[in-house]
Amino acid sequence: MSRVLIADDEDSMRTLVARAIAMDGHEIVTAQDGAEALDILTRENGAFDLLLTDIQMPIMDGIALALSAARDFPDLIILLMTGFAHQRERASNLNAIAHDVITKPFSVADIRTAVADALASKAPKA
Repeated sequence: MSRVLIADDEDSMRTLVARAIAMDGHEIVTAQDGAEALDILTRENGAFDLLLTDIQMPIMDGIALALSAARDFPDLIILLMTGFAHQRERASNLNAIAHDVITKPFSVADIRTAVADALASKAPKA
């Protein structure tokens, strides 16, 4: 299956999303903020299929993380999450690098579907 890096500063959300995505057999790595996620990406030379990141986080927010990740690892699929309308608006100009923005709160089924759709977008065309 795929390797997914999840960055979210809320422990409960990070755990929920990790468990939901793991149900589909994906290998999960988590980070508490964007800076930690970028460190992981760099250390592992971008060896992930998907970056799933919250937008609003301390130290480095998800938009800064997405911009850095897209620059350094252009094949990485990026999926953003937010519970704030103004953050969703900030992400609207990232269409070229982010697959989608998922609005919190979401159900386990919603996040699993969003991840599956994002990963399917990279699947080789027949």
